[in-house]
Amino acid sequence: MDTLILRDDTVLDHNPGPGHPENPARLAAVLKDLDERPIIGTRTVAPRLASRSELERVHTSAHVDIVESTEGKPHVVLDNDTVTSPGSWLAARCAAGATLSAVEAVVSGEASGAFALVRPPGHHAEAGHAMGFCLFNNVAVAAEHARNELGCERVLILDPDVHHGNGTQHAFQNRADVMYVSSHRYPFYPFTGPVTDIGNREGSGFTVNLPLSQGMGDADLLHVYQDVVTPIVAGFQPDLILVSAGFDTWHSDPVGDLGVTRAGFDALFELFSAWSDAYCPGRLVATLEGGYDPSGVVQGVRASLRALTARTSASSSGEAGADIGLDSAPCSEARITAVEARKALAPWWPKLRQG
Repeated sequence: MDTLILRDDTVLDHNPGPGHPENPARLAAVLKDLDERPIIGTRTVAPRLASRSELERVHTSAHVDIVESTEGKPHVVLDNDTVTSPGSWLAARCAAGATLSAVEAVVSGEASGAFALVRPPGHHAEAGHAMGFCLFNNVAVAAEHARNELGCERVLILDPDVHHGNGTQHAFQNRADVMYVSSHRYPFYPFTGPVTDIGNREGSGFTVNLPLSQGMGDADLLHVYQDVVTPIVAGFQPDLILVSAGFDTWHSDPVGDLGVTRAGFDALFELFSAWSDAYCPGRLVATLEGGYDPSGVVQGVRASLRALTARTSASSSGEAGADIGLDSAPCSEARITAVEARKALAPWWPKLRQG
């Protein structure tokens, strides 16, 4: 089966204005690249629009009303970073709908993986308000749909964007059926996501935060995922993996100031694909989040699609992807972050007490 690419030019109609980092050009570069250099094993389909009821599984009706009220209006400022344009309402519904379409396709067995090429991004959007360029929380809407309508019992959300996905964490931090894992620069906008924040009540141990320092790169990012998240994923046994695919960790990104290269993107998405192959074959969906150097977004999307179409030969031993590596070694700070994360999460995941 093919890997699906969900795309629709409707999402290019969201335009926050001149000089805004989250502009149509960043996704247009990806679409142009894929048109000129198609990836074998992919198939492009048009998504549907998310309905109000699907959005309201995550967002308040008042928030949905506010975003809808911007339709057809010149730029409306929702917060210091988040501005709508006349086409933003439909673009936001299309972005959420593309992620829903992607999840439906992989759960039904129609596709062996999917990437929703969307904007505006979503992981900062809270239940009741827009935030940080995000109108609706696309990945959270998709996770709720998978839980409520598609029979998925354990959904894993991986968020390697340079910013912590505060909205996604808040949507699920009290629950054990949706696990949220975020690697992010810290302290950095939105100044949430310390390593000690591991969820609440029934959700204790099901939020995993992996803070990174300015300048960290490929080996550092891969190390925290391999060392901390691999044993947790083995214990959680997800039946669906969603990736908030942010590429603002790119070494030349004007916002992120981390040092990830193409090799890092390749290794990270090979790891995610290995987890999917081991625990939920074919059920891996990526949805675009940040990334403000178009060349970095192009490289990140291609890395993700390469991993989705290559289908790694992971085992189901619980250590899937443990042998994926890079030429360089992680720095001491990355090793300390991994140790601190293991310590914080060990009461809920006994395998973290080993090693």
